[in-house]
Amino acid sequence: MELVKTSYNKDDVIILLQDVRGRVPVLDTLEREKLNQKGVHYSEMLPLEYVPTEKYMEIYENSLKTLSYETACAVATLSKKIIEKHGKETVIVSLARAGTPIGILVKRYIKYKYGYDVKHYSISIIRGKGIDVKAMNMIIENHKAEDIQFLDGWVGKGAINKVLEEACENLRKSDIRFNRLSSNLAVLSDPASVTNMYGTRQDFLIPSACLNATVSGLVSRTVKLTTMTDDELHGAVYYEEHENVDKSMEFIETVESYFNSVESNYFNPTKAEVDPTFKGIDEVIEIGKKYGVNDINKIKPGVGETTRVLLRRVPYKVLVRKDADHKYLEHILRLCEEKNIPVEEYPFRKYNVCGIIKDVADL
Repeated sequence: MELVKTSYNKDDVIILLQDVRGRVPVLDTLEREKLNQKGVHYSEMLPLEYVPTEKYMEIYENSLKTLSYETACAVATLSKKIIEKHGKETVIVSLARAGTPIGILVKRYIKYKYGYDVKHYSISIIRGKGIDVKAMNMIIENHKAEDIQFLDGWVGKGAINKVLEEACENLRKSDIRFNRLSSNLAVLSDPASVTNMYGTRQDFLIPSACLNATVSGLVSRTVKLTTMTDDELHGAVYYEEHENVDKSMEFIETVESYFNSVESNYFNPTKAEVDPTFKGIDEVIEIGKKYGVNDINKIKPGVGETTRVLLRRVPYKVLVRKDADHKYLEHILRLCEEKNIPVEEYPFRKYNVCGIIKDVADL
């Protein structure tokens, strides 16, 4: 079983995914959406990677310039919480693929600030199929469960948190070595208010959310085919055809260049951000009622999730907060323009933006 190749430095991350090139169908967005809504699991097919227009790449480059400092501040805040919890024995386990560049940044910041060279792995977790059991068994052979810190880029409404909680509970039941494994997920941005391990609760744009594989080590979304068992790693492919436009290391190094000037109090939380009685899922339910969407999985709140929807799925419309800072939404508005997706204002309290997926009957 060969591990998937990556354009990241080998010292930054160990990606525990097997290479499945040639074994998984690659389909356009519309075909994938139809199959997904007919019951074919999204992890059994790969999307054609969105090829950014020149204008979109200009927006990405501008976002990288203007938002890398904010990203660095969130990395610093999150890293401090992780070190306070785990110390020098920290083992970062990022959730592929959006979590991988954030895990690299946290690993690098911990080395810069605290002098600890912590381990960093990237593994797959898939809604409806669970965590990569083989990868977790490989990690636990070399590390203690209590040292493991799961990490992702952001939280939308908190769906992946529930998948992780169930997966960790199953691991604890199946193997005594996982008895002290925590499912508490660390993220840079948690507008849903579902974890205490966050860099900020503001729904801001992490520049890496703008792109797919070309900012994620040229690694695809993760795959678990129906023929795969828990005795083998989940899979992915490496997009060697995009090596000439790879931005993965540029993103890492740009954010890292601000490590020496971060402000611990850069993100001052508002009352809405820290209100324990009102969570992101409450706002999602309200949106579902207003727009007649019974399946909340079709409601994708937050800057990161809305970007994903526009890059990978077929949205019905995008809702935006009237007073949202334009620097967080410019790329989203550009994608909506390119794909002819209607944009509507919505009185958000937790989020800046939300994408709603079309029903297959409308495709």
